[in-house]
Amino acid sequence: MAETFRRLSILIPVYNEARTVEEIVRRVQAANTLGLEKEIILVDDFSTDGSRELVQRLGQQAGIKTVFHPHNRGKGAAIRSALEVATGEICLIQDADLEYDPADYPKLLQPILDGRADVVYGSRFTGGTHRVLLFWHYAANRFLTLLSNMLCNLNLTDMETCYKVFRRACLNGITLKSDRFGIEPELTAKLARRRYRFYETDINYSGRDYSEGKKITWKDGVAALWFIVRYRFFD
Repeated sequence: MAETFRRLSILIPVYNEARTVEEIVRRVQAANTLGLEKEIILVDDFSTDGSRELVQRLGQQAGIKTVFHPHNRGKGAAIRSALEVATGEICLIQDADLEYDPADYPKLLQPILDGRADVVYGSRFTGGTHRVLLFWHYAANRFLTLLSNMLCNLNLTDMETCYKVFRRACLNGITLKSDRFGIEPELTAKLARRRYRFYETDINYSGRDYSEGKKITWKDGVAALWFIVRYRFFD
């Protein structure tokens, strides 16, 4: 019997995004979710730039849940906190900056709604409009994706993408542990080990540089090498 999907939980980690969090919420609220009810979950990861107060105010709106960390824990921890209160049959991870465009939601959701996919990734490297920026960041992403593909037997083009959409039931029995950006290879490895059906679609991407608030660094890239191996074989 086909699964019935009624609600989409949109998981939004927030850390020092006072310039963009209200706008991303506005765009998410306006996005076409193909008839699914939206549940927006904002998790403030102990912001210090005024984001926390903005999240508190946004949480007064219908359809928005809020979670507040008592200290900074990282993106992975924020996603885990969001999942604890998510009630949607489908979950979608959305960064709080403006790099990823909620107008792409229909492309991300359709393969799951059609019953073809369990997991859909939005790739920055298979088409769509994207800002030309940061060669070494791009090269590191491609290398990490290649290594992840080799160990997980996948052919993704963008393992590190923010846009990961999955049936909530796919995480039943899975314990996520990563606090920071290790959540990307961890989700990929643990979902692949269960042989869920992965799909990928092109998305639009407006990348930031570090002067504009980009947070991931070369240290996270080095750590990802270990996480790819760890979550494939040892966890």
